[in-house]
Amino acid sequence: MGEQLALGLPPREDYSAASFVDGEANASARWALAGWRAWPGRVLVLYGPAGTGKTHLTHMWAREAGGLVFSGADLAKKLESLPDGQAIAIEDADRLADRAALFHLMNRAQRENIPALLLIARDAPARWQTDIPDLQSRLKAVSTAELQEPDDALLARLLKKLFADRQSPLVDGLIDYLLPRMERSVEGARRLVEALDREALARRTPINRGVARRVLDDQPHIGED
Repeated sequence: MGEQLALGLPPREDYSAASFVDGEANASARWALAGWRAWPGRVLVLYGPAGTGKTHLTHMWAREAGGLVFSGADLAKKLESLPDGQAIAIEDADRLADRAALFHLMNRAQRENIPALLLIARDAPARWQTDIPDLQSRLKAVSTAELQEPDDALLARLLKKLFADRQSPLVDGLIDYLLPRMERSVEGARRLVEALDREALARRTPINRGVARRVLDDQPHIGED
């Protein structure tokens, strides 16, 4: 494997349960999603930093619950056509969803027209901006599940998955070399793997320590703060 060259392939989009990287940072969120039939008011907010697996978990949940997934930006125009009796997941609910439409949707869930409503966000719902007092009260009381940044064990498994998604060969020991030198976040791991793949492709070499050293030295924002 160490003799193979980087291929420069785009990452594969795989939202299967088999490809999800489990760890302590997402354990409580996975448990909360598994109990969707018992969510208080039939609503849960899943939130956490960019890249921590919100979209992946959402699509896994939607398959389990038979739900629809769409962006908060589309909520207002889709609201009237949403079928009763079907679970719904709204991505970027904190940043993109129309507040009046969101309040109406939460009311529909409370009336049991929607069996489960999953709202995906970066911030905790108590921090969402709204000028609708009743919605603000509802958001402060809604059930939540938080995704956190990964520990070393989860970050190592994530790096392996990111390299595999790009079909990028790497030499033995590379991940152990990267862990103490990289930014401690999922988003940082994604940027690093992309930069390593690009550098190795340009130099027509496997991703090795020399490539990693050049990337970390030349692009310090990718490395640890």
